[in-house]
Amino acid sequence: MSSPEALRNLIVLGSTGSIGVNTLEVAAHLGSEEIRIVGLSAHRRIEDLRRQAARWRPGFVVVTDPSAHAALARDWDEALGVLLSGVEGVATMMREADVDMVVQAMVGAAGLPASVQAVEAGLDLAIANKESLVIAGPLIMAAAGRTGAKILPVDSEHSAIFQALGTQPGTAVRRILLTGSGGPFRTTPLEDLKLKTPEEALDHPVWKMGPKITIDSATMMNKALEIVEARWLFGVEADRIQVLIHPEGVVHSMVEFRDGNVLAQLGPPDMKIPIQLALTHPRRLEGLCEGFSFERFRSLTFETPDFGRFPALSLGFEAARRGGTQGAALNAANEVAVEAFLAKRIGYPAIHETVTRAVEEHEFVERPALEDLMRVDQEVRFRVRKRMES
Repeated sequence: MSSPEALRNLIVLGSTGSIGVNTLEVAAHLGSEEIRIVGLSAHRRIEDLRRQAARWRPGFVVVTDPSAHAALARDWDEALGVLLSGVEGVATMMREADVDMVVQAMVGAAGLPASVQAVEAGLDLAIANKESLVIAGPLIMAAAGRTGAKILPVDSEHSAIFQALGTQPGTAVRRILLTGSGGPFRTTPLEDLKLKTPEEALDHPVWKMGPKITIDSATMMNKALEIVEARWLFGVEADRIQVLIHPEGVVHSMVEFRDGNVLAQLGPPDMKIPIQLALTHPRRLEGLCEGFSFERFRSLTFETPDFGRFPALSLGFEAARRGGTQGAALNAANEVAVEAFLAKRIGYPAIHETVTRAVEEHEFVERPALEDLMRVDQEVRFRVRKRMES
């Protein structure tokens, strides 16, 4: 594994999504003396992937969707890298490439096997795929403890907490304060929420993100998942985690310590900042983004969230307290419900109704193995889809 001052060889999983694209932009900015791209993966955006491979010549390229892989393979130029398919291809790439760090930017539970494999192999993991920790946080953290793999958060909130904590132990923490903008419906009358469309939910007031996480921001399910993620990533119990609405989106999260000090991390709402920190940690190099404008943000607002408006938060705290398979059920049901909402098969309120019912009905396992977690994920998805069809 590379030393902190050495060139880092990166695999970028989910390279054609928003986090992946930003990662490659940061890598280009840092230059070849800092970052070398040795592997790329995408699900279906094969032309974007082809262009990335032509730019970076990574050595290994993976398409996880079989039909998309077949389409790309018909005229693939082997000079761009060895073309592999599916989750097996991701495993082969991580095993055979000369890699120091895996940037996990895949969307949803599909990223879990690769996250586990990277940590089990002792590779540093820059993780934007919060679902991996929501589903299998205890297993991933235990594996990192065994192998010495570093887990570096890419989510802006968890990057902020990581920075605020520094070398302080979890026992020094009184509270973790997760901030969220409140999304596009923060002030919408409750009776109007049932009429909200996917287009309205995708119109985020602060961040530019992919469609799934943008819907999660509207429902604040993203914050619910981040509660669970913070629980395992930082070893802080659910009762010491609090959520605050912060519409300006520049205080990315805070840590309150037992002595009364509060450390907050501020910065422009640009994902390239936490991405670069993860890639270069513990160093801080010149970045792509402009400095923070105190003139623009003369005052900052913080509000206590309304759990009636954002009922997903209750589900997140419950999953963080209960552990076991609760996070797997929560994430699986939400992924299916958001997919259905984006396709206009269900209305906005039905997202929460669908997730709540699925979580309550799933067969809970207190101390699951990875196989149990994957089984619950698949069973919950099957039941939710079947119920929607009927």
